[in-house]
Amino acid sequence: MDDRRLKRAGLDYWNMVHLRLYPDLKSFLSAHTDARMVFASTKAPQAYTAYTYKPDDYIVFGCETRGLPESLLAEVYDRCVRIPMRSEARSLNLSNAVAVVLYEALRQQGFQDLKREGVLRGREEANAPWLDWV
Repeated sequence: MDDRRLKRAGLDYWNMVHLRLYPDLKSFLSAHTDARMVFASTKAPQAYTAYTYKPDDYIVFGCETRGLPESLLAEVYDRCVRIPMRSEARSLNLSNAVAVVLYEALRQQGFQDLKREGVLRGREEANAPWLDWV
């Protein structure tokens, strides 16, 4: 957690993070026995878009190189989701996979508490010359 690259990657977001560290996956799962968990894996039976996410769900990803243990996946198989991939491709890297699945869960929740539109400074729709040829 002290790696400068990790701190740089989350530079704008650290003030919003409530970080808790667990020594291993078993400790995390034991600490959250009442939580509803969704497990992301290349071995999952359903696409991440087919799952209905709830606001308090935990989405659990495994190690980038090994994924989640198959013994765990066998126990929770009905709550496992995957990102569809080409058969000749292995998987997305972990940060991209997290972004894809997380934003689907947020989309299903209506992007609650997220800013949904931006404003381009100095742009006035009526005076946009490119509108004439679009």
